[in-house]
Amino acid sequence: MSVQFGRWNVDGSPIDLPQLEMVKSTISSYGPDNGGCYVKKHVALLYCALHTTNESLREAQPLVLPSGSVITWDGRLDNRDDLIRDLGDLLTIDSTDVEVFASAYQRWGTACFGRIIGDWAVAIWESATQSLLLARDFVGVRQLYYLMSDSCILWSTVLDPLLMVGGGTFKLNEEYIAGWLSFYPAAHLSPYTGIHGVPPSSFVRLGPGRCEIRKYWDFDASKRIFYSDESQYEEHFRSLLRVAVQRRLRCNGAILAELSGGMDSSSLVCLADRIIAGASSPRLDTVSFYSNGEPNWNEQPFFSRVEQIRGRRGHHINLDSLKIFEVNAECERLQATPGYTVGWHNEAGGKLGSILQTEGIRVVLSGLGGDEIAGGVPTGIPELQDLVVTGRYLELMRRLTAWALSQRRPWFRLLWESLRDFFPIGITAVPESMKPAPWLNRDFVERNRKALEGYPKRLVVFGPLPSFQANLRALDTLRRQRACDAISSAPAYEKRYPYLDRDLLEFIYAIPRQQIVRPGHRRYLMRRALAGIVPDEILARRRKAFVARGPRVAITSEWASLTSVIQDLGSARLGIVDRQSYAECLHDAQNNAEAPLVRLMRTLFLELWLKNVEQHHVSVCISNAAPEIPRHHVASVSSH
Repeated sequence: MSVQFGRWNVDGSPIDLPQLEMVKSTISSYGPDNGGCYVKKHVALLYCALHTTNESLREAQPLVLPSGSVITWDGRLDNRDDLIRDLGDLLTIDSTDVEVFASAYQRWGTACFGRIIGDWAVAIWESATQSLLLARDFVGVRQLYYLMSDSCILWSTVLDPLLMVGGGTFKLNEEYIAGWLSFYPAAHLSPYTGIHGVPPSSFVRLGPGRCEIRKYWDFDASKRIFYSDESQYEEHFRSLLRVAVQRRLRCNGAILAELSGGMDSSSLVCLADRIIAGASSPRLDTVSFYSNGEPNWNEQPFFSRVEQIRGRRGHHINLDSLKIFEVNAECERLQATPGYTVGWHNEAGGKLGSILQTEGIRVVLSGLGGDEIAGGVPTGIPELQDLVVTGRYLELMRRLTAWALSQRRPWFRLLWESLRDFFPIGITAVPESMKPAPWLNRDFVERNRKALEGYPKRLVVFGPLPSFQANLRALDTLRRQRACDAISSAPAYEKRYPYLDRDLLEFIYAIPRQQIVRPGHRRYLMRRALAGIVPDEILARRRKAFVARGPRVAITSEWASLTSVIQDLGSARLGIVDRQSYAECLHDAQNNAEAPLVRLMRTLFLELWLKNVEQHHVSVCISNAAPEIPRHHVASVSSH
């Protein structure tokens, strides 16, 4: 994805041009194509492009408007045809995405944000009002950070330049670290106190001593879709998923799709093939990771079946022969977040990077989100909760019995699980899987319990349906997960997520829960809608098993290096981890004893990140009172 950077010296001092050149050299690897620069007195905007569509090849950024405002835009505008039609004679079908956005902003102001569908982030310097607007898409697929001080305001889509020119010692944000060690931190946080992310589906207006945050769009809880014939749900879902895939095939080169052999990735590849066959679209390749050493993870027969149907063999990466984790691996580049230590700086990540570079691919299609929105987890709890709040108690008992028989569990246990979410947080016991890792220091846990337990929320009885609230909670988890993903610079590429399409999610959130999943019928709607498109073997698959052997093998193979690392844990020096307790849990994992493997690895990734930050001379210390969000002024607006 393209990279933006800006600096506004609010004290009126001129821009340091040599420093600006240094920033440009730092971010150019993320956006290796031609870019641009705007400098006027005390304001500077940089843009380094990564061209992924034909329209982006004709863009000239930063874009200066007749009013004097300056725009840098990074994104893919999915409803550009609708916007061009609505904006009348101002645009043509050949207009670039940034030109379409600029016209929309000049016509509708900040109200235009809610009209834009796609993955995007935008910065607007308003010279007339001497203010800065930052905004990003409703999921937060594109990242955008800002840093305020008495003398200047900095912003960027990557953290590296903010750390470079921010100056001084950065305090680690405890809440971010706690979230990273559990269920991901809130999407507006960064690892550093004072550097904030623009919240998804929101815009931030900045000025000297002023920070105003507004939500520009949200899902409508009152929107409901009911059909008399179930086939209408299937047709609607199939149509929207097809559109979601088609939007993300807009590209000026080949696309690589992740193909795991599961229903989500297989559905995207099969639909993409049908779209490409009937239009002038780019070539679609696939990449599949597999491991024959995992007894419960035999993916090869399933992704091979998809390859057989499409008549094209994809790229295969056998993890058995590769190191997926290396303690002493050093990185020449600063890893700005713990997420940079996952996936790229190992042999498996190197294999993927080699494929992208060799094939000249800049877009990767991902099935992230399919499990959460399409009923991948076969639970009836949201449906039962809906029946509780709507007072349909006879139907509740009938459905409770059906779910109990399907899952072979006592009905009263399911009833309790359905009711406990209505009770205040703290009254009910925290599930074992949600409890903080046992090696974390007690004081750290008490200060950050909310983040460590996944930001638990009580269900509102007199509000939207519980199933709608559950959908928003699942989306929030996806937003947090996406916010932790690292942006690649070697090679530079972008990921696209069809299951996070706004129109598709609006439909899923508006239909009855019984259409998504039923007792004994996981992914009830998806299986029906994609019959004849996705191979029957994949539609009939049971849920994929959790992969447990890989982390144990990694710990065992790196045990000698781990022993050295444990002797001087940076996280222990910062008061986050108890060294002895962590060492014991690692030893248990090495000896195949029960251990929280995901959190063990997360702590290792945190440790590698701390070492990288220290290696690149970024001075950090712990902050015991990191604010969740800048609170100069927070507001929200309704889009309905």
